[in-house]
Amino acid sequence: MTSFDKDNVFARIIRGEIPSHKVYEDEVVFAMMDIMPQAEGHVLVLPKQGSRNLLDADPDVLSETIKRVQMLAGAVMKAMGADGFQIAQANEPAAAQTVFHLHFHIIPAYLGVPLKRHAAEGADHAKLAEQAKKIAAVL
Repeated sequence: MTSFDKDNVFARIIRGEIPSHKVYEDEVVFAMMDIMPQAEGHVLVLPKQGSRNLLDADPDVLSETIKRVQMLAGAVMKAMGADGFQIAQANEPAAAQTVFHLHFHIIPAYLGVPLKRHAAEGADHAKLAEQAKKIAAVL
């Protein structure tokens, strides 16, 4: 396993070097819309303290991060009118991790609507901005 790259795309987004559709931010996490969503309202939650994956993350950061994941999942459900949701978290390429900065996916689920494939196609940025505002408003 390689070490954490402090210049990975998510670290750069957290630092404000790359634009994103921010949903929420505090001292522990940065949450944003996934630009290649598997469903309408797909949100990524990134711990600000860098780690490559779950195995090298600080347990205290994980504890605080999952509290934010829970809060944000409720907001996504309410704002998007979802029927359910999945939490996904991949570690290393064999498990489909494509950005090597620990992150959690909140993927809303809608009855009768299949999920898109992971990282398959980009979304309309105006639509993502609208969804981000809608979810943030619930918080």
